[in-house]
Amino acid sequence: MNQRERNELRRHIKLNQCGISKVYGCFVSSSREIISWLDSSLGLLSEFEGEKYLSLLKKVLSGTLGKNLIDIVFSTRQVMEGEEHKLLSALRESKLEDASLREAFFQRVIQSLDLGDTSYLILLTYDAYDVPYRARDDELQADASDSVYRYLLCAVCPVKEEKPELAYFPGDQAFHSRGISQIVSQPEVGFLFPAFDDRAANLYNALFYTRDDSQRHQELIDGIFHTDAPMSAAEQKETFQDILSDALDKDCSYDVLQSVHEQLRERLAEHKERKDPEPLDMSAQELGTILRSSGVPSQRVESFQRKCGEQFGDDTALRPDNLIDSKRFHIETPQLKISVDPDSSYLIEAKIIKGRKYLLIPADDGVQVNGVEIHFPALEE
Repeated sequence: MNQRERNELRRHIKLNQCGISKVYGCFVSSSREIISWLDSSLGLLSEFEGEKYLSLLKKVLSGTLGKNLIDIVFSTRQVMEGEEHKLLSALRESKLEDASLREAFFQRVIQSLDLGDTSYLILLTYDAYDVPYRARDDELQADASDSVYRYLLCAVCPVKEEKPELAYFPGDQAFHSRGISQIVSQPEVGFLFPAFDDRAANLYNALFYTRDDSQRHQELIDGIFHTDAPMSAAEQKETFQDILSDALDKDCSYDVLQSVHEQLRERLAEHKERKDPEPLDMSAQELGTILRSSGVPSQRVESFQRKCGEQFGDDTALRPDNLIDSKRFHIETPQLKISVDPDSSYLIEAKIIKGRKYLLIPADDGVQVNGVEIHFPALEE
């Protein structure tokens, strides 16, 4: 799925607009016991409650593609005969009306997911979206729909206890102690099945959501999809940094890294200007071209490309926004950390003076220490 397809589906999920009529689920304790079941018709809920349920479910389609939103790919064998895919497909075909299938799914989530000592609410819904025709001018024509996208949307939301507080009670016109409340938080994980690719159902893919890319809950991916997820953004960045350091060795200088960072930022900016809904991907060969233009010898570049193939896979496309922090340029020593606006990173110089290594930072005017502007001592004549 690309950004445009994700956004189209998010816009569709609105009260009195989408085809979602019921929300199913269960409230699970930290000891993995089901406390209560949920079987709610949106038409019987208040407008506030209905919008809250849809807001929690729609949150599963938010975040950054490749970070919070991860493509899950099923093998052909899984689609044909895999137990996990068969359960998801059966849930979809039954429109979630089969209680035994729903319970089997909920039990699978409960047995797989580890949220520590946190209770949680599992939400599950079904929808059939009449996909409007997209005209040449990119406008959607709802009255010209010629296909229906049928899908499941699942969200797992932590439920947290709020401590007793004083609250105002209008009937008594007084403040009293409010009891402990169980508050449903934003989803920790969730998924969309099947994926909405090329504005149609792709049974070979699902879209998995994780609130925190560094804690993506691989145990749930294993339990629900039984397939490997792509390397996380944090893992990609760390692996990329290790490969650069190892392959470039003594040629891994400040100037080289500053140049690589700047060129990747330029690629990201150009991609954003094009408003391309597809994420920007780069091959190891393209990254090698950037290294060469930064002054890295060909032998080092070849080593870098070879190690990329070993760590990421020969045909894996890498996302620059996962490899660098495009908003900040970070410098760290054992004694201090410096964070610089990338547009100013060229001002810093790495030099050896009288045998000692220095990072030189121009400091002309407006230098402050703990919020107080300082003055430099005059040079002795």
